[in-house]
Amino acid sequence: MVVYFLRHAEAEPGNGNDAKRKLTPKGLEQAEKVGRFFVTHGLVPEAIITSPLVRAKHTAKIVAKKLGGTGMIEGPWLACGMTFETCLEELRPFAKLASVILVGHEPDFSQTIGAFLGKCQPGALNVRKASLTAIDLRDLEPGGGRLQFLIPSRLM
Repeated sequence: MVVYFLRHAEAEPGNGNDAKRKLTPKGLEQAEKVGRFFVTHGLVPEAIITSPLVRAKHTAKIVAKKLGGTGMIEGPWLACGMTFETCLEELRPFAKLASVILVGHEPDFSQTIGAFLGKCQPGALNVRKASLTAIDLRDLEPGGGRLQFLIPSRLM
């Protein structure tokens, strides 16, 4: 299974309620770019699983629309603070799918991607806003993944 880790696009600064931060105009453009990237390259994930936070859900909705309505599932486990172990367990029911998109946050994604790749030092990865990382998961275990690509939205 290929897992696409999509960090949410740029959001407005914190105003006391982190969960309700909306995308900025730049963030809207970034999410559109990511959606076009999927379409242009013939990448058609079978599901999109998103954090319940507004900025992640909005990013996921824009990408889903570009993909022609790919099914979107809200995964509370993708909210800020996700651990590798949680991601591993929550992905198990999707293991028969060819590919899924996870839309979430930092530093959760860097740590999780690093664990799937095995032996990444803390801080070795920095997943930028609206960047897309593709990991081919041969096994749902630490070190069970192979990096396919990591592309920031500005290069899409």
